[in-house]
Amino acid sequence: MRAGTGLDDQGFFVPEGALSRVRPPFDAVLAAARPRLEEAFADRLDGAYLYGSVPRGTARAGRSDLDLLLVLTREPGPADRAAAGELAAGLDEEFRQIDGAGILLMGRERLLSPAERHDGGWFLACLCTPWFGTDHVPLLPRYRPSSLLARETNGDLGARLPLWRERVARARTDAELRLLCRAFARKLVRTGFTLVMPRLNAWTSELDASALAFGDCYPQRGAQMRRAAAVAREPLADRALLAAFTEDLGPWLAAEYARVHGVKSEENPTRGG
Repeated sequence: MRAGTGLDDQGFFVPEGALSRVRPPFDAVLAAARPRLEEAFADRLDGAYLYGSVPRGTARAGRSDLDLLLVLTREPGPADRAAAGELAAGLDEEFRQIDGAGILLMGRERLLSPAERHDGGWFLACLCTPWFGTDHVPLLPRYRPSSLLARETNGDLGARLPLWRERVARARTDAELRLLCRAFARKLVRTGFTLVMPRLNAWTSELDASALAFGDCYPQRGAQMRRAAAVAREPLADRALLAAFTEDLGPWLAAEYARVHGVKSEENPTRGG
């Protein structure tokens, strides 16, 4: 691996997580989650993966969330999403080690399709850690940083901004505003880094490092991105901050992203809000 780049000697992404990096405070959460997932999804569950700070070994007890990806044998439906939401909420309530839980669902056929090759496929191959069930990573190519990869992973920010504004308008509690703050800030920092990723020929998932790398390339927006990285870790119930995300940094970043890399293809639309 080339030191500090997230890439190997041939320039390919190095998978960033491993089960061996999961720290002891989170072992109990995973031990409880697995049988619940297996029972809830039964023969529809093809493979389960971890992503985020827990498999990277950087999670902070009581501060970090638990992120799971479940690959199903068919496209997930409303009942599947309801079950995932209920399971995630139960884990978050029961275990103080985590501050939130999220379960992402994807159908196997869609995940492995050409339409997802540079979005869901890359995400699975490079950012997810196989946990149990089928490991689909050997079915996917190896990846290098590229403008195509940047476009297909985060070239959807402009499409998301109207949805963000609607969600802020509907929010009524401080808890809802903090959740939106965390989600929006993370997306902005990830998008900021992938904007400059091909130029730097490097990869990181760490928010502070992502914001600093972005700021080196766009110093006029560096302070805003560092602020986004900070509140992604310690979210605030601040409508003015959310407005800055949706009306200033977000629109500028979406326009610059479209100029540099283009907009995410229509055959691979935005998932979620």
